[in-house]
Amino acid sequence: MFDDPILEVEGLCTYYGTSQALFDAALTAPRTGAVAILGLNGAGKTTLLKSIIGELRPARGRVTFDRTDVTGTPTHRRIRQGIAYVPQEHAVFGKLSVRENLLVGGITNRDKSGIDQVVEMFPKLGERMSQRAGTLSGGERKMLAIGRALLSGPKLLLLDEPTEGVWVGVIEEIAERLEEMTKRISVVIVEQHVELALRIASHAFVMDRGQVVMQGTSDQLRDDPQFMRYLTP
Repeated sequence: MFDDPILEVEGLCTYYGTSQALFDAALTAPRTGAVAILGLNGAGKTTLLKSIIGELRPARGRVTFDRTDVTGTPTHRRIRQGIAYVPQEHAVFGKLSVRENLLVGGITNRDKSGIDQVVEMFPKLGERMSQRAGTLSGGERKMLAIGRALLSGPKLLLLDEPTEGVWVGVIEEIAERLEEMTKRISVVIVEQHVELALRIASHAFVMDRGQVVMQGTSDQLRDDPQFMRYLTP
């Protein structure tokens, strides 16, 4: 699908205990740009992201990042190699200030201009640097989580529901920032707002019951009558 992809996921089978959650899941992502993972709740989207970052160890299959097999690599090493992950929940340290959260995010990055760049990207954070992260609005917490992840200098950013619980007026701001990011790095996004996901991503993978059941360009999927059947409860 992509020439020289930064991420290749092949035949992943992941379990929670004895319950299988992924069945031969496969995905690729370009070195710059975005792909979306779509599907109903429980389809396996978050499990796939956790398998890519190493929070879950697949029983079978392979994850290749930047031409290196990282299937057995611990999460902290994957982060150092250039993968960042923003989970759906608990993505910020609520008792720490905005500034302290950003400092934690940039601890492995020698480029100390990163916080200024994050504030330029999300000006609202600059107005709340001394405020505890737990008191921020849902949209501001998402901005902080994304900004903190970017401070590690990733080549690949994994985003799980970046607009969930976000006021509609802020969703567009986050979407615009994500579109800007895709010009510089690779983004894999799980998102319930289908049109927003297809706008940000050039390609999408549709999951159902732990399997990737459709894939293609965003335009191809929009025109496929089968597409919405997998996304309708």
